[in-house]
Amino acid sequence: MLKEFQEFISKGNVMDLAVGVIIGAAFGKIVDSLVNDIIMPIVGAIFGGLDFNNYFLALSSNVHSATLADAKKEGAVFAYGSFITVVLNFLILAFIIFLMVKAVNNLRKRLEGEKPAAAPAAPPADVQLLTEIRDLLARK
Repeated sequence: MLKEFQEFISKGNVMDLAVGVIIGAAFGKIVDSLVNDIIMPIVGAIFGGLDFNNYFLALSSNVHSATLADAKKEGAVFAYGSFITVVLNFLILAFIIFLMVKAVNNLRKRLEGEKPAAAPAAPPADVQLLTEIRDLLARK
């Protein structure tokens, strides 16, 4: 079983997937910061100081706080503002991945178009011989 595991883990696809997951997690943090630290403050400024992260509905009568962090300490809350932020994160991330895939596909098409056309394969010996005979007969 250990040998099978070593064969499985040493395959290129598994290593590629691991690298992709690690890079994806780091990229997710970048997008998170982009949304929370740059986009949402701009959106908040445009709409009069809105902070989506602090939008919630109290599900308990004990909740009287104005901020989400304090409200969560007091009781159950429906944090729809955080959900809006996460959805925005997802949409931005999906759009960026779409652009990356599109760029890679365009690059592949361009590289395939630049490849020199392969020379046609030489005809088989019998076809070549018949061609020579035809050419000789045509000259007579």
